[in-house]
Amino acid sequence: MAVLSPEPLLQVEGLHKSFDGNVVLSGASLSVPRGCLVSVLGRSGAGKSVFLKCLADVLQPDAGSIRFDGRLLGAEDAAARADFRRRCSFLFQSNALFDSLTALENVALPLEQTTDLFDKEIMERSLEALRQLELDAHCHRYPGQLSGGMQKRLALARAIVTRPELVLFDEPTAGLDPLRRNAVFAMIAKYQRQFGFTAVVVTHDVPEALVASDRVALLDKGRMCFEGIPADFSASNHGVVSDFRDSIAALGSSLASIRRGEATSSAYP
Repeated sequence: MAVLSPEPLLQVEGLHKSFDGNVVLSGASLSVPRGCLVSVLGRSGAGKSVFLKCLADVLQPDAGSIRFDGRLLGAEDAAARADFRRRCSFLFQSNALFDSLTALENVALPLEQTTDLFDKEIMERSLEALRQLELDAHCHRYPGQLSGGMQKRLALARAIVTRPELVLFDEPTAGLDPLRRNAVFAMIAKYQRQFGFTAVVVTHDVPEALVASDRVALLDKGRMCFEGIPADFSASNHGVVSDFRDSIAALGSSLASIRRGEATSSAYP
């Protein structure tokens, strides 16, 4: 696991967010130490993606504060928010790759949009990002010509080509089978340590998150009911934590009871 800095890179306090009277976040807070991988867990519909989009400055929270590198990202401080966007990348659940652009062109796009680099340097940095993620041999292929795993790596190459300090991952394993979920978490952990960025991963995949993360948090009813290291999450007796963590065991117990009931009822005509 990473050696954590005592100073958080990202500090979130009391976020609130509602949509048409429907409360999604009701005081969610999170501390993200510099140089670590933090997973935010929660049931489907718990507000994880809304929380992440507030962090990414895609949505504006109704109340609360977000500090990046000690600087408050207030709505009135355009310079602070612009600095944050330069130093942060967002990896969408769907990868958000452009089908009409080659792998190289997809990776180059953020540099073209956010820097004043010359074309030659943009191509060199883009190729280097593809090389680091073992995709340089496929630089002239289109996303539709790549496997699902390669598309994930391509999306990550695009996210890191600007050399961000913080990368936000929105449900990176959604819809994947267990083997591919493991591969995606291994990829995130590997490159997070290799490139030294701080990562926040929103997910509901408990086993993978506990193995890959330095810290985990559990979002429930609009706020974090747990925040700490994976070992403490695994040992926690908190009702919400144990229900979420031990859901597979609970399913097994329920199915055993159902089967016993079926066996009993089958003895009657």
